[in-house]
Amino acid sequence: RMASTYNTFNLHTTPEKFYIEACDDGAGDVLAVDRVSTEMTLTVRKDVPPSAVTRPMCGIMGTMRLVAGMYLIVITKKKKVGDLLGHAVWKATDFDIISYKKTVLHLTDTQMQDNKAFLSMINSVLNTDGFYFATDYDLTHTLQRLANTSPEFQEMTLLERADQRFVWNGHLLRDFMAQPELHKFVFPVIHGFVAMKSCCINGKIFDWNIISRRSCFRAGVRYYVRGIDSEGHAANFVETEQIVQYNGAKASFVQTRGSIPFYWSQRPNLKYKPKPQISKSGNHLDGFQRHFDSQIITYGKQVILNLVNQKGSEKPLEQAFAKMVDSLGNGMIKYVAFDFHKECSRMRWHRLQILVDMVAEMQNEFGYFLVDSDGTVQLQQDGTFRSNCMDCLDRTNVIQSLLARRSLQSQLERMGVLHVGQRIEEQADFEKIYKNAWADNANACAKQYAGTGALKTDFTRTGKRTQWGLLMDGWNSMIRYYKNNFSDGFRQDSIDLFLGNYAVEEADMNTPLHEPKDWKFLTLPIIMVVAFSMCIICLLMAGDTWTETLAYVLFWGSASVVTAGVILFNGRDFVDAPKLVQKEKMD
Repeated sequence: RMASTYNTFNLHTTPEKFYIEACDDGAGDVLAVDRVSTEMTLTVRKDVPPSAVTRPMCGIMGTMRLVAGMYLIVITKKKKVGDLLGHAVWKATDFDIISYKKTVLHLTDTQMQDNKAFLSMINSVLNTDGFYFATDYDLTHTLQRLANTSPEFQEMTLLERADQRFVWNGHLLRDFMAQPELHKFVFPVIHGFVAMKSCCINGKIFDWNIISRRSCFRAGVRYYVRGIDSEGHAANFVETEQIVQYNGAKASFVQTRGSIPFYWSQRPNLKYKPKPQISKSGNHLDGFQRHFDSQIITYGKQVILNLVNQKGSEKPLEQAFAKMVDSLGNGMIKYVAFDFHKECSRMRWHRLQILVDMVAEMQNEFGYFLVDSDGTVQLQQDGTFRSNCMDCLDRTNVIQSLLARRSLQSQLERMGVLHVGQRIEEQADFEKIYKNAWADNANACAKQYAGTGALKTDFTRTGKRTQWGLLMDGWNSMIRYYKNNFSDGFRQDSIDLFLGNYAVEEADMNTPLHEPKDWKFLTLPIIMVVAFSMCIICLLMAGDTWTETLAYVLFWGSASVVTAGVILFNGRDFVDAPKLVQKEKMD
């Protein structure tokens, strides 16, 4: 018996209340939300006044307090991704944020501005692609975790039993959490990526899925959230599960990715690649140990695949990581360093096989989770690969797709889909589906963390590194540079607000949104642009003598170079930094 929630709803609105009616067959429940007292109660269909304005909706994300009071966030459109073990999985594609208050006339101008800014933050998170849910299946757990549960767990509602790491609307649902009778109206929503494909090899049809669950602990954007927090939560932590179903049998292979797990930062400062800094204070080993203790409890043995460069600015991070694994001396943790860029430089991407072969024995030892068609558990996965590069996006995804394929090879042979001696790589149709889905996974995770699609996806899609791919990577890198420096502070604030790391007080007078920018910020870019323009004008409209022209060009040229230098030197003052979270979190 699977825990489930209502599936379809009508929202009836009156000036006093919101009535959310469950429209499933045989459902008679209506959730009434008082727009003044914000109280939530259960009632029945006949209590909805005929004067109410009615519209359909697909689900409730939760509620949020902003300067203008409470807001109800609902899912207005959904798209079916596919079926997982017979349960529909949906992608939420459109949302609405509805105010409890009927007007904002009680606010001052400044408060109205702030409220607008906060609303655009919430919208910016909701518009980041990748919210998924199921109403009768627990998407937050892997198949193996679901198979090893107690009868008490089976009795719980989806909300109570969900893995808190992956419930992106957890903060929005806190009022619902406190009232178990309302749990039928809400479901956990994950953020990440889901692909569900029906595939065919040798005339045998099987389902192949990828689910990437993005952790909401230490969530954020690329340069503002690195390393771990004091609880041991790593930045950009994603659990990726590959699931195969064939003839009633099912198999799953789980991998994780996450930022290098000690205290380090890499603050944007207008340079193309800011230098990573390892924190001088902070008990690194303590946080490191917390991180791996929780990983071992959840996933078993850990093989760390550290793909960062072993020279240049990434080298100290690699050395510190290796040293910490050493000093922890935990037999459950193995450390493998592989300098991805050096090994695969000059398009030698076939060299990735070196790493796959290096860890093959460990992968065989971990195995994967397998249940036969009678529902008997045949195998358990008793360890995971924890991969990371700097961002845990591009290099990481390439490696994960190779390890997942190796696991799949064994699963499909065992299930009887592949004949002995057949290789997945030779199944052209399936290979195309496989590679594209993993490249889409890379893109989704990258957009959520770095603001643009992933790099190196040409290799994931085609198995080759192409000149066009390099060009696209250059383009994406440029957009990443712009976003990381000039719009990521806003994105970081949006995520912190959405996840409840920052709480807005109602009718708040002094939100941190109004930190005045100092004079440098306003004047220097203007001086630079003027000087540069004058330099160009002098070049185009030559003076009477070439010496005069040269003098002008040199003067304006050096003025623009000097200002550019000053701006770069004070780079941190010019980037768009987050405003909402207290300073101690930032360092």
